[in-house]
Parts: sequence; C-alpha cells; structure tokens
Amino acid sequence: MNITLSLGPVVSLIAGILILVMPRLLNYIVALYLIIIGVIGIFGVSASHF
Repeated sequence: MNITLSLGPVVSLIAGILILVMPRLLNYIVALYLIIIGVIGIFGVSASHF
C-alpha cells in the first residue's frame, strides 16, 4: 500500500491545530503558512522531493 502526502494539507492541518491550542499565535501561523505555500508555488513541489 502506497500512501503519499501533499505538503500543503499537512501544513494547514498543523497550523489549524496550533491556532486551536494557542490562539495568540494566529498572526504568526498565518504568515508562516502563506510564506511556505508561496515558496512551494515558486519552486514547485518537485524541488521538495529528495
């Protein structure tokens, strides 16, 4: 059985959990999420495969 995970949904899941646990981090989590998604979009997903 082969399971593949995309980075975008995993990052958003972690960000959502952190926002629920620590609501004060909302601004930082949203900023980091947008930066990570932007970098993935610029360099492409193929660059993240080793």
